[in-house]
Amino acid sequence: MSQARSADSRPVPDLPRTIADWQWLLEDLGYTLHQSWENGRSWNLGSTYLVFEQSPALTGKRHDRLAPGLNHLAFHIDTPDRVDLLVAKARENGLTLLFPDRHPHAGGSHQHAAYLESRDGFEIELVAPLTA
Repeated sequence: MSQARSADSRPVPDLPRTIADWQWLLEDLGYTLHQSWENGRSWNLGSTYLVFEQSPALTGKRHDRLAPGLNHLAFHIDTPDRVDLLVAKARENGLTLLFPDRHPHAGGSHQHAAYLESRDGFEIELVAPLTA
């Protein structure tokens, strides 16, 4: 029996900056480096892997999450406290907290979430259920 595999490949404008923005988070979430080549990296967790590749055919220097295509990547986090810890680490690593006036309930009162933006404009959602 074969396992389903999923991947998302997004072109990035600056591979070293992308690695700096994402590697710490992916490894903190349990992803491991899967592949590394001159213009890209991939990280894998179970049957899911993420690929970041710098393409010479880019039309812009920054991702626009409001344009057609990928809006953001969302990750389920075990607890609200862990979301808060990851937000602190994200800020230390140059990411920006989106919707700070509504944080940590920008996604609604039913969850504890953080919406972050990388230096290239990619949005990262970290969401934990509220504990009763």
